[in-house]
Amino acid sequence: MKRCADCAVDIEGDWANCPLCTGPVAGQAVRSPLPAVPLTFSRRRVLRVLFLTSIAVILASYGAQLLFNRGIDEIGVLRSVWLGVITMWLVVLMAVRKRRNVAKGIVYLVALIGLACVYWDYLTGWYRWSLTYAVPIVCACAVVALLITVRVMRIEVGEHIVYSGLTVLLGLAPIGFLAFGWVTNPVPSAICGSLSVLTLVALQLVSGPDVRHELAKRLHL
Repeated sequence: MKRCADCAVDIEGDWANCPLCTGPVAGQAVRSPLPAVPLTFSRRRVLRVLFLTSIAVILASYGAQLLFNRGIDEIGVLRSVWLGVITMWLVVLMAVRKRRNVAKGIVYLVALIGLACVYWDYLTGWYRWSLTYAVPIVCACAVVALLITVRVMRIEVGEHIVYSGLTVLLGLAPIGFLAFGWVTNPVPSAICGSLSVLTLVALQLVSGPDVRHELAKRLHL
């Protein structure tokens, strides 16, 4: 337990300074007796960031269409981008309205949209646009939504572990399609995998020490 020599009191929790005199404290930190209260966040700020991100994704999709001169046969890319934007909105709104079991809801949401796209592709002749474009773009937008959720809502350290694992899961699915040769264009899957890795690194840079400390406590290391 930490102790303040000036006040001659023992201090529970991980205080860097004495809460009474703000002086330095010495000793080992112990678990705080107070419960962890989730931090508040601005819904207006969340929606503003989400709106600007959606506009950027849509403009990037149109720019890619013009840059690569896609014809009418390749509109599956544009449809997939719109599905990704919808997924991003649903993920963030779900996190804002219901902050419990968000990770499980994201997995169900991405799986539902992905399976619907695969079934639609199968019914229309199986051109593999669902595995090539739809699923990687939906997964990438879900990763972006996770990053917005972590950055803007400032979730607790324990939730970083769940979101980090979910980021890896979302990134590995399109990479698996690429490894098995199920795609006609490797670029979307590669972008999704790279985005997942970058997001995972960003999460670790933001709360890496706290996450490792939380893992050590949960695994009793």
